[in-house]
Amino acid sequence: MDEEPMLTTPDGYGDANRAFLQAFMARGTFTFPDAQKVIAEIMTVYDGADEPVDPQSITMDDFTNFVRMAREAVEPLDFDIRITRDQKRGGERVWVFMNAHSDAPTQLATTHTPEEVAFIKRLLDAMFSEFNTPRMEVMAVDEGQALKVSRPSRSRDSPANGHGEAPATAADKGLKHSEVLALLSTLVAEGWLEKSRHGFYSLSPRALVELWSWLVETYNDAEDDWQNIKFCEACKEIVTHGQRCSEPDCTIRLHDFCQDGYWRTRRDKKCPKCQKPWDGNHFVGERAITTRAGFQRGRGRRSGGGRRSEVQEPVEEDMEEVEEE
Repeated sequence: MDEEPMLTTPDGYGDANRAFLQAFMARGTFTFPDAQKVIAEIMTVYDGADEPVDPQSITMDDFTNFVRMAREAVEPLDFDIRITRDQKRGGERVWVFMNAHSDAPTQLATTHTPEEVAFIKRLLDAMFSEFNTPRMEVMAVDEGQALKVSRPSRSRDSPANGHGEAPATAADKGLKHSEVLALLSTLVAEGWLEKSRHGFYSLSPRALVELWSWLVETYNDAEDDWQNIKFCEACKEIVTHGQRCSEPDCTIRLHDFCQDGYWRTRRDKKCPKCQKPWDGNHFVGERAITTRAGFQRGRGRRSGGGRRSEVQEPVEEDMEEVEEE
């Protein structure tokens, strides 16, 4: 019988490293500023400092050393630490603690009920299929759209989501609206989703790292010119928040934080595929909605004391336009 893998202890690995690893596992992600605070607290405790260690004294070398030791310790257990960029925060680097062996849907199934997992898949279908069209790539849903997929489709003529899955079965009764709202809050707290100030839910940097292969396999078709999951022309990572070519059928995309460097390497600011001028005013992500005139009018009514239904109405109209395509 094969022996269970044991947590290794690299040379120099001590109590401070164990505390850092525990903090990392609990959080799931770290940015450097967050890590500075945690490491400073750890060093204050385990180095016996007379005064609290200043987080600003923690250097990137200190942090990367803690990460390296943690990674060496957990690799035999099929965990890994990877770096990604936060598309909504100027490309800030994010270190992600992830399970390198099982896929994210399997991980979700260990902590959520079958009905919750089924809802999460319907939510992803809404993000990456229903509200992700050549005309408008939102890749996010608001609360109302999430509630609309609280229960599965009962169609007997077609799969529930158009991606090869079987139609909904009687065993999947869906979720109550109160259960959907509670689950959305949980998924935000667990680091799978982010909720914007405009109320849109989208995948977090951690989720994009862990779901990368699954998203491409599920939503892209190698025989179709239009791909639901698209990649930045500069860094080749998934784009869920960025800029797009003004030609609806063109698939060229750029992250906001990649565009300056990308255009510096080119003679003109034209799409490298279709040669249309790149105006920087066509967006991927919730800005495909929030930059529209209807949404801006709704914000004006809200600031003037309008009812919530009046504020939401332009957003719902825009989202319905996507549904009709």
